[in-house]
Amino acid sequence: MKKKIMIIGPRQAGKSTLANLLERTARPLKKTQDAVFGKKTIDVPAAYLENTMMYKYIIALSQMAGHVLMLVDQSNPTEVYSPGFARIFTCPVTGVITKSDLHPENYEKCVVQLKRAGLEEPFFCMAEQDEEKLKLLETRLEQVAAS
Repeated sequence: MKKKIMIIGPRQAGKSTLANLLERTARPLKKTQDAVFGKKTIDVPAAYLENTMMYKYIIALSQMAGHVLMLVDQSNPTEVYSPGFARIFTCPVTGVITKSDLHPENYEKCVVQLKRAGLEEPFFCMAEQDEEKLKLLETRLEQVAAS
């Protein structure tokens, strides 16, 4: 079984939208308290991230992942990750700044958040209708999977 891409991030950060883009599907977007498994992705509910008691479920889900995408919403860069959070994963982790077309003045805040969470650059900026940025992220995922 090929490992999936796990997507985590705060509420309304674009997790389900990104999962749909990576899956090449138009699954309806709705709030859920359960992880949503696609063919390629695991969409983790924000509630798992907001409560440290739920971290064990994030860790368990990550065992099915070959890659983790940690999202930060540039339109609302609320701090949700504990310092060094990315180090709990045994697979590669990539930082993604979503809604990068909104509030460009928040870009540096997003970078600081991702670095504080234990991630290193490059970070990938995503905007919902930007196919070029999606291709860059997909290329990164393929390169990491091949190494």
